[in-house]
Amino acid sequence: MNITKEEVAHNYLAFLEKNEVDKVVSLFAEDGIVESPLYGIMQAKDFYKVLAEDTNASDLKFDGLFFEKNTNRISLLFDFNWELKDGKKVTFKVVDIISLNSDNKIKKLTIIYDTVHSRSAIEELKR
Repeated sequence: MNITKEEVAHNYLAFLEKNEVDKVVSLFAEDGIVESPLYGIMQAKDFYKVLAEDTNASDLKFDGLFFEKNTNRISLLFDFNWELKDGKKVTFKVVDIISLNSDNKIKKLTIIYDTVHSRSAIEELKR
C-alpha cells in the first residue's frame, strides 16, 4: 500500500528528528540519493548513516509543506536545531526538495540551507 506524499514528508521529519536511520531509509527507493551541501551526493543509506554518526541530537520544527502541480515533487521547510557528537549546536532553516517515484518512495532528496555555521562545526568534529 502506498503512502501519500504528505505522509512521506511528515514521516521523514519524524524519523529524522529521532535519528531512526532505518526508518528514514525505508522511505527511499532502493537507489534513492541525497544531495547535501555538507556531505555531497550519496546513496540515502550511506548519507543517513554518516549523519547519524555525526549527530548527538536534533530538534526539527516543521514550517511548511509545498506541492508542485503536475509533478511528483514536494518541498519541506523546517528549522533544524542540530547538536553534533562533540556537543556543538547549530541551527538553520532547511528546504528539502523531495522527488518521488510512482510508489511515493523518495528517488532524490535535495537539501538546501546556508552552511556558514554548520560547515565549520563539521570540520571541527572531523579533526
